[in-house]
Amino acid sequence: MAAAPLSSISNLYHSLSPPPINRSKLKSRTHHPRILFSPKSRLGVLHAEVSETIGNASVSISENRSFDLNAQIRRFCQLGNLKEAMEMITGSDSKHSGIDSETYCSVLELCAKLGSLDDGRRAHLVISSSNVPIDSVLGSKLVFMYVKCGDLRGGRGVLDEIAFNANPFPWNLLLNEHAKAGDFKGSIFLFKEMHGSCIAPDSHTFSCILKCFAVSGRVRGGEVVHGHLMKLGFEASITVGNALIAFYCKNNRIESAISLFDEMPQRDVISWNSIISGCASNGFSTKGVELFTSMWFEGVDMDLATLVSVLPACAELGYLLIGRVIHGYSTKAGLANELSLSNSLIDMYSKCSNLGSAVQLFEKMDQRSVVSWTAMITAYTRDGQYDEAISLFEEMESRGVKPDQFAVTSVLHACSCKGSLNHGKFVHDSIVKSGMKKNLFVANALMDMYAKCGDMENARSVFDQTVKKDLISWNTLIGGYSKNNLPNEALHLFGEMQSHFRPNSVTMACILPACASLSSLERGREIHGYILRTNCFGDSYVANALVDMYAKCGALLLARMHFNRMFGKNLISWTMMIAGYGMHGHGQDAIALFKEMRCKGIVPDDVSFIAILYACSHSGLIDEGWRFFNIMRNEYKIEPKLEHYACMVDLLSRAGRLNKAYKFIEAMPIEPDSTIWGALLCGCRIHRDVKLAETVAEKVFELEPQNTGYYVLLANIYAEAEKWEAVKKLREKVSRRGLKKNPGCSWIEMKGKVHIFVSGDKSHSQSKKIMDFLEEVTRRMKDEAYVPKTRYALINGDDSAKEEALCGHSERLAIAFVILNSPTGKPIRVAKNLRVCGDCHEVAKFISKMVGREIILRDSNRFHHFKEGRCSCRGQW
Repeated sequence: MAAAPLSSISNLYHSLSPPPINRSKLKSRTHHPRILFSPKSRLGVLHAEVSETIGNASVSISENRSFDLNAQIRRFCQLGNLKEAMEMITGSDSKHSGIDSETYCSVLELCAKLGSLDDGRRAHLVISSSNVPIDSVLGSKLVFMYVKCGDLRGGRGVLDEIAFNANPFPWNLLLNEHAKAGDFKGSIFLFKEMHGSCIAPDSHTFSCILKCFAVSGRVRGGEVVHGHLMKLGFEASITVGNALIAFYCKNNRIESAISLFDEMPQRDVISWNSIISGCASNGFSTKGVELFTSMWFEGVDMDLATLVSVLPACAELGYLLIGRVIHGYSTKAGLANELSLSNSLIDMYSKCSNLGSAVQLFEKMDQRSVVSWTAMITAYTRDGQYDEAISLFEEMESRGVKPDQFAVTSVLHACSCKGSLNHGKFVHDSIVKSGMKKNLFVANALMDMYAKCGDMENARSVFDQTVKKDLISWNTLIGGYSKNNLPNEALHLFGEMQSHFRPNSVTMACILPACASLSSLERGREIHGYILRTNCFGDSYVANALVDMYAKCGALLLARMHFNRMFGKNLISWTMMIAGYGMHGHGQDAIALFKEMRCKGIVPDDVSFIAILYACSHSGLIDEGWRFFNIMRNEYKIEPKLEHYACMVDLLSRAGRLNKAYKFIEAMPIEPDSTIWGALLCGCRIHRDVKLAETVAEKVFELEPQNTGYYVLLANIYAEAEKWEAVKKLREKVSRRGLKKNPGCSWIEMKGKVHIFVSGDKSHSQSKKIMDFLEEVTRRMKDEAYVPKTRYALINGDDSAKEEALCGHSERLAIAFVILNSPTGKPIRVAKNLRVCGDCHEVAKFISKMVGREIILRDSNRFHHFKEGRCSCRGQW
């Protein structure tokens, strides 16, 4: 660059007005003697001074320009004008423009505020290419920008590239954002790296990571962190202490949480709220209420969270009085209109059996959320007012409140309890419209509703449409099949389930009734083996189901053995064993067990009395039956239900006291149903009272005109009395109504396979052998002067035709098949869908003596144990 003319320099010199030249300085510059004594020395000195002044002036101008640029960029940032700010820092001359770290921080903060990741990345590039050092503050702001813009990987990249002098702030940013995104494993991994990089954590670090360990259920990891923070001296921090309490509470370590709370040197309201809420949610409701009262007496200012935390504990314990006090306090404190508090109060009043207060509070609410409606629906359901619960759900929808999964599951439970299939389908339609059908929680509730309403077809449809099923889904459908008398479907689904999930105790309690329904002792024993291997017998539901299974499979001794082994028998356990004795005709054993139960201090309920009355009925114990009936009414103040009256009618009818049974029915304080009249009709058949049977049958047909069983029963009464014209007319009546009689069906289980026999069916592969065996039995019975009871053949023909028809009864076919195909001496177990006829009963007694084997036959009424020519029922069936 060419030197400036002397005149220009002179003008610049005068314009700048430099201070007078210091001669002493000139004299001191001895290293330039020639310049000092040259004739031109004055000009040389002037040139040097002017050059120095020009350099200083240039720096001053540059500083002013930088100051103006930084101030202008920050001004744009304050105004939220990111576009102008970015244009100024990315301009062509901005690389060496003197933009400082504070200005870049302002730009990055605005990028974070506006969520502009692209601009943030561009700013990062500008910073990296500038000479501005990325210190702890600027680096933290970069991480902050990336985190707030949702680019956690970018924020992590800044951490990896830049050292922050052990500043935990940017690490905390990433820890928190990973936790907010639900990536708790990512937070924990980052914490470990932070520890490995010797970055000292602070209280915010520990608070965040403890939350991650709490939510992920990693108790051991949280305990390690606890030990680490104690070494660093953070145990006195209230924030860290509160996080530790929350961690232990969420992982059901409430004792540790209480111990930690007691040792805290300082506590705030969050500390109290955390421990009270933890106690309430972990089954320590009493402790939670005690802590609340201590907080009250210590004068700690309570907030909304305090009241909402303690109310569930009051609800669980039924502490209505304390709940009312809290309600009153909230009103005085101006919290009465808080929505969350009102919802908790509704739930508390409901669980404390004070539905009226819950309704009153609900109706006074200025605003209601879906939680409010759900709480009220649940309250009605809990109180047994299922119609009100369903109506409230419909009102909620009519007001435009969109139900959530909890609302629909609550109303579905009401539909289940009510048995209201139509309302359940209405809710199902609402679920489909709202797009919740894929919600597993809702799908399981739908399956349960359909199963409890007896619609297994729709229950299976929901199950098949559920893509991601859980163990509850499988258990619900298996249990539904078992309860709806579809045991084969239950067992098939159980087998299919084992390739997807490992069965649990609930599965066992659901599948055992299916084995019991089929009298499938072999399958029941297999499941029992699984229960023993998985230690499920300690579950009372499983233990009770196991006893019930053995009793209904005819293994009464095994049932009693397992009953004796049970720890902590409950009322259900005793009732099931009493019922087991009853169905096997062991009335005296049932009575002895009932007395033992009462001696143990267990109070019988209405179901227990049904079991003992049933046992008396099937053992012909009339006096004992009346005594228990009177004990129930007078001593235990239990009003008899239809089931109890049915047992008494059955007891009288079987004993031949038909007229007394008829008068008993007429004197009933409640309207008799078809079951009660049906019990009397069965008694008419046993004692062949055709006239009374006709009177009773008319009442039964009026109550249940579509039940084929009662028409068949009357037809059998006519047939046994050889009134064939009456039989013909009755069958024509049945035919006109389009009703069909269920054929007699018997089944046996052998080597893991079920063999089914239908009356009159000769299609079995061993049919000829079976008939030959039965004909041999008939011949030998005749040799012993036995006369076949041909009246049970129920056909109008000669004796030979009737005898042939009797040989085709399903139970005889099944018994014969087992004898021909099983080892000698092994008990024969047969199940039948209908009541065994009198002739088959006699034949079974004869066969048991002829082949020397016990025959255990379960019909629709009870068990028959045939042994050595005798039956356990002693004619009471």
